[in-house]
Amino acid sequence: MFIIGILNLQGAVSEHYDITQKALENLNIDGEARLVRYADEVEDCDGIIISGGESTVIGKILFERGIDKVIKNNNIPVFGTCAGMILLSSKTDYDQPIMSLMDIEVGRNAFGRQKDSFEDTINILGYEYPGVFIRAPILKSYDDSKEDIEVLAEYDSKIVAIKQGKNLAMSFHPELTEDTRIHEYFINLIKN
Repeated sequence: MFIIGILNLQGAVSEHYDITQKALENLNIDGEARLVRYADEVEDCDGIIISGGESTVIGKILFERGIDKVIKNNNIPVFGTCAGMILLSSKTDYDQPIMSLMDIEVGRNAFGRQKDSFEDTINILGYEYPGVFIRAPILKSYDDSKEDIEVLAEYDSKIVAIKQGKNLAMSFHPELTEDTRIHEYFINLIKN
């Protein structure tokens, strides 16, 4: 069975769970979304989703529980949204635990504070998508010498979605929409 683990530490966990389950059904894949909190649960997953929340708290727990090691040692693809994008980076503008799974530098809270949150249409993967930005980070830079890095979307001339290999990072929250296409993209990225 194909399993996408939703890291159940903080953030829009239930929303990621629901939309991932719908994406699996839409793709007619024999699989399930599964809430995971510990390293041994992550080991069973074909992919992991790290949602938004407070990236320093999520990062601390990831490292304390050895989840980072399991992901790295088993080459488990990760889809990080908002705080998840920060955790995937190799550099950020704040001293905090990061997993360095992608050759990217991320700036925290680049679109402002909580009160500055907004929704707007973005173009990603060849279609328009409802972007939900909540204290969203941005991609400040990336190693364009890496052949497996691809910018997927920009908003207001800022990079807000990127993939490297089978890892995917977005500054916005696709789980807070009804649109399953980005979750389907991640699932297909893993399976192919």
